Amino acid sequence: MSTVKTKDGVHIFYKDWGKGQPIVFSHGWPLSADDWDAQMLFFLNHGYRVIAHDRRGHGRSTQTSDGHDMDHYADDLAAVVEHLDLHDAIHVGHSTGGGEVVHYLARHGEGRAVKAALISAVPPLMVKTDTNPGGLPKAVFDDLQAQLAANRSKFYRDLPEGPFYGYNRPGAKSSEATIANWWRQGMMGGAKAHYDGIVAFSQTDFTEDLKEINVPVLVMHSEDDQIVPYADAGPLSAKLLKNGTLKTYKNYPHGMPTTEAPTINADLLAFLKA
Repeated sequence: MSTVKTKDGVHIFYKDWGKGQPIVFSHGWPLSADDWDAQMLFFLNHGYRVIAHDRRGHGRSTQTSDGHDMDHYADDLAAVVEHLDLHDAIHVGHSTGGGEVVHYLARHGEGRAVKAALISAVPPLMVKTDTNPGGLPKAVFDDLQAQLAANRSKFYRDLPEGPFYGYNRPGAKSSEATIANWWRQGMMGGAKAHYDGIVAFSQTDFTEDLKEINVPVLVMHSEDDQIVPYADAGPLSAKLLKNGTLKTYKNYPHGMPTTEAPTINADLLAFLKA
């Protein structure tokens, strides 16, 4: 099993397949590198080198009790990039992973990166504040932590069965296999990491990070995202970026890299080749 050891002793698991220009995938909460299966195989078959890691406390990485914040997430991503000595990398982040990518590029610089894509991503800021009146009330995220602490297994069925994949929408056809895979990935990780991670993805303000990024960034977001509401995320991020392009979808769910993989993959490929 391939891992890199961080400066604070955490082992970060990663997958590294193929040769060619590297694409580095950062997954969403509370999942793992496995959530990128559809993208990893697609881009591998299109001649790219594909890399995805499990965030600390998630998947097969160390279930450490601390460091579950965006600074550590960004530093862990940097450790993977530097360990593999990647250059001209393309970074793709989904949901919390989008925040990780943004913070990594701002915190560690763009010397090893050439492009990025943010899919259903949490920036600029999810929680409602005086300066972010369109955000979600903190009580929403407090409730997520309460549900996790009360019965994590049930919570990790309810999310994919409902709003994450849009299976709660009228006429939606749910997939038990997709729901079970979400639950499997979530339960592989540590409860402490996931509990703290809710604060990390909801309360981190990425506004200044977005302003610092110079590489071209594709911002992909659906108007029907029930996890990271569209109006306070995708369009605002695209405006803050110096070289951002917004790609809006109408009726796709938050988990669209899985449910709408053919479309998402094709749009990503077009952006990479542009």
